[in-house]
Amino acid sequence: MTVRIRLAVGLAVLVVAAQAAPASAGGPLQGVTKRYVGSAVAVQHLEAEADYKAVLTREFDSVTPENEMKWGTVEAVRGQYDWSGADAIVAYAKKTGKSVRGHTLVWHSQLPDWVGGLEAAELREVVRDHVKTEAGRYRGKIRAWDVVNEAFNEDGTRRPTVFQEKLGDGYIADALRWAHQADPKAKLYINDYNIEGLNPKSDATYELVRSLKRQGVPIHGVGIQAHLSLMYGFPSGMKENIARFAALGLDVAITEADVRIPLPVTPEKLAAQADYFGQVWDACHAVKRCVEFTTWGFTDRHSWVPDVFPGEGAACLFDENLVPKPAYARLNHHGPRPR
Repeated sequence: MTVRIRLAVGLAVLVVAAQAAPASAGGPLQGVTKRYVGSAVAVQHLEAEADYKAVLTREFDSVTPENEMKWGTVEAVRGQYDWSGADAIVAYAKKTGKSVRGHTLVWHSQLPDWVGGLEAAELREVVRDHVKTEAGRYRGKIRAWDVVNEAFNEDGTRRPTVFQEKLGDGYIADALRWAHQADPKAKLYINDYNIEGLNPKSDATYELVRSLKRQGVPIHGVGIQAHLSLMYGFPSGMKENIARFAALGLDVAITEADVRIPLPVTPEKLAAQADYFGQVWDACHAVKRCVEFTTWGFTDRHSWVPDVFPGEGAACLFDENLVPKPAYARLNHHGPRPR
């Protein structure tokens, strides 16, 4: 009896696993919309986990390196470059017909200590060389770059980064110009969090990009990260916010979407998470120039959230076993279809 019960349970598990393998009868997310549908990806998981790679390849037509293109990874020691992870992701994208979102050229975080210690004149030269070296290496291979990341405080003032403090307000325009010189065909963005709705931070971003456009600086889009949490209300005015950026002649991209759940997970919280994802999806689809919907990873197996937000988690479209959650179904079955 015990053996038979174990066999029966084992067979049941296999059946459930087999049933869960196809994400949706509706097809992969990349086939649901004309927007780019992407995910951040870590090279170690891409190379080591066949199931992770299979879902990524099936569901998405764009990838963003999680850490492999950040300054602290590619040039942790001055003059010593490590392109291995970035090269691997770009090669994977080419092989599988996906586009690449480059992330990120100028950011105060994950920045090597040697950069922060430089005086202004040398820092400017180093930033120029870094931007032109990295953007130039992948010339023609990157669809869009997050050139400058997280430049503002919540109240709309400039974040006092080493770049802002030593180089002044002009560092953003300079970085965009250098990136454009290195790769003229790439779309160039500034990217930030908590600019989903209408608030002082998104107002400051709006004024900045409007000013850059008037100056003739090569800026093509605004990246809205969309790291959301059920602990807070959904950002107000998201569709209107996206529309005002688009009205400037800019593209808008949802670049890092996830929705954190206060643990433990319940069916009610998963339904609320699906609603949040759906509202972001719908706000993007309401504006023609919202061209991309990218999530910051697609599986809870590797989410950054638990380490950064204790007591929160389960923020992705797929669970740890790569089973799609209600949020996935919301996008796949009820999202706008190609027109």
